[in-house]
Amino acid sequence: MKQVKFDFERIGTVDDFYLVAKRELELPEYFGKNLDALWDSITGDIALPLSVQFVNISMTQLETFEKLISLFEEAAEELGDDFTFEYYLKPMY
Repeated sequence: MKQVKFDFERIGTVDDFYLVAKRELELPEYFGKNLDALWDSITGDIALPLSVQFVNISMTQLETFEKLISLFEEAAEELGDDFTFEYYLKPMY
């Protein structure tokens, strides 16, 4: 199973996320950089099986990336064993 890890110490905005996602998930050239296009790509364009992790998300970033997290959780439910998703908050010291 291919694994893709998104490190949110290096991703500050939703636009940053889409740039990294296009490369890491090998999204098609016509990818539209929005939630609908991401859903279509995850459920139809990317190679499965796939495991996706969001790491180092700070508490302040949760609101910014809430819709993306929800989309990936929904995709994991929809695609079953072919797609897994986990996210990890950045430890607070």
